Amino acid sequence: MPLLTIFSTPKPFTDPHIATIQQNAVSSWTQLEDVEVLLLGDETGVSYTAAEFLVDHIPEVRRNRWGTPLVSSIFDLARWHSRAPLLCYVNADILLMPDIVEAARRVLEQADDFLMVGRRWDLDVIAPLEFSGGWPERLRDRAIREGELHAPAGSDYFIFPRRLYTDMPDFTIGRAGWDNWTIYHARKEGWDTIDATPDVTVVHQNHDYAHLPGGRPHYDQEESLANVRLARGPENAFTGYTLLDTDRELRGGRIVHPQTTPLRVVRRLELALMPREKVGLRWALTRRVRRLRRRLTDLAGF
Repeated sequence: MPLLTIFSTPKPFTDPHIATIQQNAVSSWTQLEDVEVLLLGDETGVSYTAAEFLVDHIPEVRRNRWGTPLVSSIFDLARWHSRAPLLCYVNADILLMPDIVEAARRVLEQADDFLMVGRRWDLDVIAPLEFSGGWPERLRDRAIREGELHAPAGSDYFIFPRRLYTDMPDFTIGRAGWDNWTIYHARKEGWDTIDATPDVTVVHQNHDYAHLPGGRPHYDQEESLANVRLARGPENAFTGYTLLDTDRELRGGRIVHPQTTPLRVVRRLELALMPREKVGLRWALTRRVRRLRRRLTDLAGF
């Protein structure tokens, strides 16, 4: 039985660059030991890619009125078809290395209910990658040498026991909000919410947004706004959680309390001040603290 089921919903393989980076990503996943890979959705080229890499393909995914796959359906299908104790949703442009499997194994030894997430390295990749002997070391060196560590606001993989996240709202995949809710929900439920960045290197292959309406980033798309409305829920408690809001770190294979940094301190103050409605003195103070957090983020080079 594998330890980890890696599942993803690739974009159509019609754009040559998107096709290249997604094939690179799937190829990297299939190099890992003790994992199985599931590709979900019926976008152009997904079934061919699944067959090419000898991984399972699940085409029937529920969609919203715009035709975009729903996160709830993706997670339910992965859980149903998985043979592993741990699930790992990952975006289809992310390169994974063996350290993520070892990190997941170490976390499972120390925690029961948990969410493991982490930051990514952004790297320009325009050609197929070679996965011959020593490829993880070469890729890691290249990412650190040529790439850039993404800000804590980005989350591209989520590892958790399969019994969790059985009640995902009908978020739209690939749009803002749902990844923040995933971290928020873990904290709200009291699960260990673990930033594995110190022990795990994942690489995001840079791309444009030609696949989205108007070729624009998804943050102000109607589907993203719908996601945020879902995330807020009736209690209006959602506050856009990021990796700064994790309450544990994985360092040297051990789950520890995160190091105290100015960014984390300012973020905690921001959350403490955050009112339920965006009005009044508390909202004005929250906005000032948020601007300070963004300045500190810029100074940190994110």
